[in-house]
Amino acid sequence: MNGEVDILAGANREWLAALTWIAAAAACAGVLVWRRRRVDLAALAAVVVFMAANTGAGVYVLNHLADGRWGGDAQAKLAPPPLAGTPVVGQFLAPLDGAMAGMAGGVNDFIDFQAALPVSLGFFAAAGWALAMSVPVALAAAAVQSKRARSRRAEAAAWQGEVEKLRSELDAVKRHVGYRDIF
Repeated sequence: MNGEVDILAGANREWLAALTWIAAAAACAGVLVWRRRRVDLAALAAVVVFMAANTGAGVYVLNHLADGRWGGDAQAKLAPPPLAGTPVVGQFLAPLDGAMAGMAGGVNDFIDFQAALPVSLGFFAAAGWALAMSVPVALAAAAVQSKRARSRRAEAAAWQGEVEKLRSELDAVKRHVGYRDIF
């Protein structure tokens, strides 16, 4: 395994599915703490993290095909009989041993792939649904952001109007007391 540590080595299909939900909930909570009262951004973060976590889980399953966690061990693996030990003709059958071992290995890999594919497709389907849900959630977040921006612009315009009003009042007071601009 080239010195790599697989932190998900003990995680089965159900635990991987639970991890995707846990990651989404943690992202939602993190955004709620970081951006107070921005439920729209928290929902968007949760959907995006759920989508990414499910995609990652699907890729993880496909990268660990030979793992028995996905159901590949439920079906018996092929093991070719050793032909090289056959009396008299065994030495001539030695190359056939290698070919049969290669074919059996290919069939065993296919069995593992056949068992892992539905598991990974389940994660990819969940990621697809999250992608579909991210569109309306993102549109809602954009609408909320637009409303907040309009509110901030209106507030800034109101303050600008107030500043202009106070400036004109100050100019009127200056004229009333006869104050001249020194500058």
